[in-house]
Amino acid sequence: MTPQDYEYLCNVLKERSGLMLSADKQYLIESRLLPLARRAGLSGIGELVLKMKAGADALVVDVVEAMTTNETFFFRDKIPFDNFKDTVIPDLIKARAGRRNLRIWCAASSTGQEPYSLAMLLKGMGTALAGWRVEIVATDISQEVLEKSKSGMYSQFEVQRGLPIQMLVKYFDQVGEFWQLKPEVRSMVQFRELNLLKDFSHLGKFDVIFCRNVLIYFDQATKIDVFNRLLKSNESDGYLFLGAAETVVGLTNGYRPCQQRRGVYVPNLANATSPLPPAQAVSGGKPVTRAVH
Repeated sequence: MTPQDYEYLCNVLKERSGLMLSADKQYLIESRLLPLARRAGLSGIGELVLKMKAGADALVVDVVEAMTTNETFFFRDKIPFDNFKDTVIPDLIKARAGRRNLRIWCAASSTGQEPYSLAMLLKGMGTALAGWRVEIVATDISQEVLEKSKSGMYSQFEVQRGLPIQMLVKYFDQVGEFWQLKPEVRSMVQFRELNLLKDFSHLGKFDVIFCRNVLIYFDQATKIDVFNRLLKSNESDGYLFLGAAETVVGLTNGYRPCQQRRGVYVPNLANATSPLPPAQAVSGGKPVTRAVH
């Protein structure tokens, strides 16, 4: 891959997804795009770039998707799920006792392990949520991963990563060499195609938003823009979960860290009427909802 090809691909990814790649990520592009080029019957990345420049929009979409497919697994990082089950949901059950309704959004849900992890935790709460309407919305840019998510079908390797054995036995059925989530768990999650950097106000308000390991590779203007819009979609007494390496500090005054709960943030009511940091214009195209690792 020539330096010119690499620069072109970086520019396309930035314009279409907001994704920033540093100069040392050539190996990442080669490892993900060479198989794509070969499947398309092309000799390599050089020919792939030529086809993209000639207007092969389908290839551009495939390239963005290939570069934004994340690794994920059940109960990833564990602590956020402990906070969700042990403190956030009990607090919300008290706060929502009058309406008995909870809405949860998993942005950048990839192949579905995060929203299904939440669904299993909520299912396990039994009578505490009896008679409640619980809605989990999971979004991603990739139709391919959304289809996998909807099936709730996972390999032995996937269920061995982070999933407690008792949950595997309780909530999954074995189907040949695979494991499929039971219908009552799958039905708890709605999967929708969505670009996180486009308008998502139509989704409505959420009590809990999981937006973990998504924004870390975006530039500051893009992060500010997303935080400002997440705040509008979060209930005033709701919660925002970010990845362990992510923070709102220096990006928005609309959220503050939740004491004793690493990675959990709450709307900052003291600054609710204060102006948020202005976001610069984000490049057009098709922004993504997942970051490259």
